[in-house]
Amino acid sequence: MNSRQRAYLGSLASNIDPIFQIGKASLTPEIIDALDSAIEKRELIKVSVLKNCADDPKEIAAVIAERTHSQVVKVIGKKMIFYREAKKNPKIKLPE
Repeated sequence: MNSRQRAYLGSLASNIDPIFQIGKASLTPEIIDALDSAIEKRELIKVSVLKNCADDPKEIAAVIAERTHSQVVKVIGKKMIFYREAKKNPKIKLPE
């Protein structure tokens, strides 16, 4: 993913609200499964990390991306944006 595509996805994500919150329990298998299915349906999701979570958001983002086979678009403070093209009916067309 190049910087133009990253900027495009970041602009699309600026209009969406976080659909998941990572809290004190950090990443559980249930959260990973839920994130995986949400990314498949939406392609682009935003996740926030709550203040009571002791883990670093960049480390959490790397683990989520690895386990869901998605890409981290941005990590800004305690908000993370992920993208993965849907296997069926992709909606988002990335610029070249």
